[in-house]
Amino acid sequence: ALVQKIGENLGVRRIQLVNAGAGGGGSYVHGNSRIAVLVEHTGGDQDLPKDVPMHDAAVNPQDVSPADMPEEVVAKEKEIYTAQAAESGKPPEIIEKMIGGRVKKFLAENSLVEQAFVKDPDVTVGKLVSAAGAEIASFTRFEVGEGIQVEKVDFADEVAAQLNG
Repeated sequence: ALVQKIGENLGVRRIQLVNAGAGGGGSYVHGNSRIAVLVEHTGGDQDLPKDVPMHDAAVNPQDVSPADMPEEVVAKEKEIYTAQAAESGKPPEIIEKMIGGRVKKFLAENSLVEQAFVKDPDVTVGKLVSAAGAEIASFTRFEVGEGIQVEKVDFADEVAAQLNG
């Protein structure tokens, strides 16, 4: 019915159910309507349901906490850091410390609760949430065009293929 009403072909590609009943939920749609975030949390104050999704829209974390980061992602990062550290020529015990520090930094930069809050960089999102008496359960970030595979065709190859039959 909506397709007929507005004259555009619409299809739902992603959907996420957020349980906002017992604990709470928050949402934020960025001003240009290209990014929307849903956050499920327990407890909190009146600002939390907007502040945390707004932070998520701005910074785009991968997971809620470092413990939620997939092990294969951490292993891939360790592999990259190991290769970089091996080129430094430093002793193995120093290399291990360098790798550990870089992985810890990677987890902090990509985990919602470890990131510096955009409105107050002196406070992490985790401290902001715990000060409000809340806990983040999950978040979902939607971005227009995200996940769409666009076929890249070289115009010259396309013309040559048509000429060859």
